Amino acid sequence: MWNFPIAPPQASNFASEFDALFGLLTFLTIFFTAVVGLVVLFFVTKFRRGRTANRSAPVNDHLKLELVWTIIPTLLGLAVFVWGAKLYIQMRTPPKDAYEVFVIGKQWMWHVQHPNGVRENNELHVPIGVPVRLTMISQDVIHGFYIPAFRIQYHVVPGRYTTQWFTPSKEGKYPLFCTILCGTQHSEMGGYVYALPQPKFSAWLANGGNRFQKPALTLGDQGKQLFDKLACTNCHGTQDTLRGPSLAGLYGKTRRFTDGSSVVVDESYLRESIINPYNRITQGYEKTMPVYLYKKQVSEENIRQLIEHIKSLGQPAAPTVAQQLESMAVRPAASSANR
Repeated sequence: MWNFPIAPPQASNFASEFDALFGLLTFLTIFFTAVVGLVVLFFVTKFRRGRTANRSAPVNDHLKLELVWTIIPTLLGLAVFVWGAKLYIQMRTPPKDAYEVFVIGKQWMWHVQHPNGVRENNELHVPIGVPVRLTMISQDVIHGFYIPAFRIQYHVVPGRYTTQWFTPSKEGKYPLFCTILCGTQHSEMGGYVYALPQPKFSAWLANGGNRFQKPALTLGDQGKQLFDKLACTNCHGTQDTLRGPSLAGLYGKTRRFTDGSSVVVDESYLRESIINPYNRITQGYEKTMPVYLYKKQVSEENIRQLIEHIKSLGQPAAPTVAQQLESMAVRPAASSANR
């Protein structure tokens, strides 16, 4: 027997519906191509030179036929559009309580960091039955983060965060690729995703991703160390001062600027404020932050660490990663697909 699968295994909550939509589009394409081809062949054969077909009364219009070949394809097209739009919105709307993993694309590797500080290169370990959100950014050029078995792919671009999510549904080891031509070693920019049962994943995470090394500091703890090292507390304390506004409880609130505009503070705004603080200056303050100093000292990984620390300021203690996974794994895996 030939072992030649026509598609990668279905290993996420999106895979079956994605394949069904793809199968429908393939069927409709083949069906209408065949119908048009057969009709063309029929008329070419019937009215070819030398045949005695009656050509004295050609039919120039046929209302019922025109309605049929207009209305049916239109309804089919609308049905496919609605189905595709629904799936697209679902894939672009991660659950709020998803397990978040930070991904940096570099020439030519994937760097992954988990909330508790565990790092991976060209590998990604994820728990089965738990929604996983990838927050991604590139350190250099545009990349594309693609896991065929999960049927997910999205651009990873420099200068801003992009996200995608999935819920692993089947244990296994699955290839990971970059789908954007990103330089001379683009073909080598790949790796593997390991989908593990939740207890195995929790044990792997608790051991620091490797049974021979101790668990790392969390992203927030690493951010606090960097926050103190860069002397950010000199200007940003627990309360607003003349030198700088407080960052406590800032995440999720509305911040107003000197030009009269405002924004709800999210990760993208925090990143912009760290490396380009003069783009939007907080109301009541001037250009006092040493922008060039910090821009040279922090990498994308450092920025993410600082963001996680800032998000925690003035907030109640966050549950541990193990507690988060336990609470999310209580739900059936299918529930995340219906969000």
